[in-house]
Amino acid sequence: MALSSKYNPQEVEDKWYQQWLDKKYFHSEPNPDKEPYTIVIPPPNVTGVLHMGHMLNNTIQDVLTRKARMEGKEACWVPGTDHASIATEAKVVAMLKERGIKKSDISREEFLKYAWEWKEKYGGIILEQLKKLGASCDWDRTRFTMEDHMSASVIKVFVDLYNKGYIYRGYRMINWDPQGKTALADDEVIHKDVNSKLYYVKYKIEGEDKYVTIATTRPETILGDTAVCINPEDKRYTHLKGKKVIVPLVNRAVPVIEDEYVSMEFGTGCLKVTPAHDPNDYELGMKHKLETLDVMNDDGTMSEAAQFFVGEDRFVVRKKIAKELDKLGLLEKEEDYKNSVGFSERTDAVVEPRLSEQWFVSMEELTKPALENVLNDNVQLHPPKFKNMYRSWMENVRDWCISRQLWWGQRIPAYYLPNGEFVVAETAEKALEMAREKSGNAKLTAEDLRQEEDVLDTWFSSGLWPITVFNGILEPDNKDIQYYYPTNDLVTAPEILFFWVARMIINGYEYRQEKPFKNVYLTGIVRDKLGRKMSKSLGNSPDPLELIKEYGADGVRTGMLFSSPAGNDLPFDVKLCEQGRNFANKIWNAFRLVKGWEVKDTKPNEQNRTAIAWFAANFNQTLITVEDHFSKFRISDALKALYKLMWNDFCSWYLEMIKPEAKQIDQLTYEATITFFEDLMRVLHPFMPFLTEEIWHEIKERDEDDYLIVAAWPTADNSEARKQADLSLLGNGQVAIDIITNIRNVRNSRGIANKNTLELNVRTDSQDIFDQFGSIIQKLANVESITFTQDKIEGAASFMVNTPQGKPNECFVPLGEAVDSSQEKERLEKELEYNKGFLTSVNKKLSNERFVQNAPEKVVAMERKKQADAEAKIKAIEEQLAAL
Repeated sequence: MALSSKYNPQEVEDKWYQQWLDKKYFHSEPNPDKEPYTIVIPPPNVTGVLHMGHMLNNTIQDVLTRKARMEGKEACWVPGTDHASIATEAKVVAMLKERGIKKSDISREEFLKYAWEWKEKYGGIILEQLKKLGASCDWDRTRFTMEDHMSASVIKVFVDLYNKGYIYRGYRMINWDPQGKTALADDEVIHKDVNSKLYYVKYKIEGEDKYVTIATTRPETILGDTAVCINPEDKRYTHLKGKKVIVPLVNRAVPVIEDEYVSMEFGTGCLKVTPAHDPNDYELGMKHKLETLDVMNDDGTMSEAAQFFVGEDRFVVRKKIAKELDKLGLLEKEEDYKNSVGFSERTDAVVEPRLSEQWFVSMEELTKPALENVLNDNVQLHPPKFKNMYRSWMENVRDWCISRQLWWGQRIPAYYLPNGEFVVAETAEKALEMAREKSGNAKLTAEDLRQEEDVLDTWFSSGLWPITVFNGILEPDNKDIQYYYPTNDLVTAPEILFFWVARMIINGYEYRQEKPFKNVYLTGIVRDKLGRKMSKSLGNSPDPLELIKEYGADGVRTGMLFSSPAGNDLPFDVKLCEQGRNFANKIWNAFRLVKGWEVKDTKPNEQNRTAIAWFAANFNQTLITVEDHFSKFRISDALKALYKLMWNDFCSWYLEMIKPEAKQIDQLTYEATITFFEDLMRVLHPFMPFLTEEIWHEIKERDEDDYLIVAAWPTADNSEARKQADLSLLGNGQVAIDIITNIRNVRNSRGIANKNTLELNVRTDSQDIFDQFGSIIQKLANVESITFTQDKIEGAASFMVNTPQGKPNECFVPLGEAVDSSQEKERLEKELEYNKGFLTSVNKKLSNERFVQNAPEKVVAMERKKQADAEAKIKAIEEQLAAL
């Protein structure tokens, strides 16, 4: 059947994906005869849909998985989703609101029923979308962080950490999300610089007609002030010591306290203290035994304790209080001020510091092995620049608030007795047994106990992901966990290095005494052409599925990887996808060209033998380079090397070298070319799975299980002897390519038609290059003859081509009457001017002693070579000009 003139991704992608599924090529089982290769997906939120960040992350994971599978490893890529407590609960609440149902009007059980209904309807969307990308996940192993055994594992770990003394319940200052109405951990707070105002408020000194001015960015918290603080060294406020001041509006007398914490430089050097609404004020309150007044409700409105503006939103109140203070003559002035404000990572609401009784994990001891094993590279971060950031966070870690005031999630397994005491147990039955023992009351019933209402932070469960996906908590010796753990590579974003990666490492050492993965590949952020992070709110993010529809999955995959170095942001432009699609079309057209040749039982000519040897050397050396890139997680560089190999070396040069005039080619050359095509499809398959599988099956009839996805990855010959032979051949080949390119340039600049044959005269010390590649030069440059000379050829176009040995070949192309001496002189003068300018810049660099002494030896040697080459070119041009 004739090949279509254009590659059509829509016709092949669903076909091959379904066949891979039917053949169970993605599925993995422990195999003692194979080395395991394991990746666990960073579980996207069950609320999520595919965005460009997912596209980049999952393409990289798929590239690594497909390559490992072809290398004969037992490749297992575990997919799944995260229950995402805050985000999912918000979606369910919104769904109920549309149905006219308020969360507060239904029971927990009813709400969870609706939540599971929502999850079943929408929860798998993103995984289905990943299939369109070509993700070769083991879908039989798909996990969800709230399925039964996953939740049971989380509860078991909670109880274990509690029994070890790592988990405790405490009344502390926490981060509160008024929109999600839940506590947040420190690292779930995103700090942003915002434009605010600094309000200078006058507090009356008790018993006097004098005032002290205090600057604040949050006048709404004045209603909760219980002290004013000065620095004991501040001479301006000596008169305040031992006195009280009157809090504006509420007219509450509060003490003036002294503490070195107060900065004498900020604002007026006098600080209002609101222990219930600022973590630093809370510490001062504890130290100085101050009263604590919580003047806000959990939704960010003012509480009864505020006395004023009860029930009104904090930000509305901020403006109202400022107006009220101004009316009373207590607002001295306002100033524009830029400060750092915390926002909820989940809802983007401004976080409110709040005193609350919550559950915490004590982190100091738990983090030690997780820090040590990243610093000593047992767990390697790629790129390693993130090690310092990781160390800084781990060395300054604070206790982790793990309770969330939600219903969707793993409910904390603490059970309260009637007297307020509690027990922690994996089941209600065990809790009752423990409660009876603790209280000494054997008559206690299950109805007497009340389970904690809060659920656990989502990161608490996802931190166990590499273990729980293989059921390694409930069954620590099962065959899956023993075989697949530790996993090999984790591909994720730097912004969850602490949210997720650090916690997985902590849990790995706590519950498996082993790292959870060997490598962490940290991708960059996908940004638009203006450098902005792609997001729905900005409307600057294309729909990934629409991109796949327009450019094909392979085009989008390669497009994203063309410019995505590890740890650096990806400046995405749709033109990258166009480049990817063009690459797919180039490969398809090259294949059509080869398949269109008629095979004859004849011997290959010398130029074809040379071409075959040259491309074989090119393929081998490129494969060595690609393997090196993969070992260093330079995935983008690996693709670029293969792109050059396919587009430049194979399509632009090799196929031209062997291309027959009458579409008839000898058997040996054709078979070698088909073998090259197969090998090229092998190395490109991880990047472009659909196109390569299609071509693989078009090349020839295949056995039932002869699919490219499980074909063997090529093995490079990295021996010194092969390296020397390859480099010699490639060096000579590059000289030939440079000569051909220069002759083509001569034609273009002189308007000489390609059909007109030319002669080539060469002054050289290495004729073996021409013995090897002479016939190829003649064919591709349409040169009738190559002769060697010691003399200059008058009236000829000339150019210099460097040899691998560093000695330049001087080439002459006689033009006879075809050359216009005045035009040639003008051209040579321009070339001379350029080379002199280039030489000046090189000389300037080499005359700099600091550069010569401090630069690496290779760099200096390269500059000296540039200098010698430029000098030789200048001399040759000057001689040509003299001959005109």
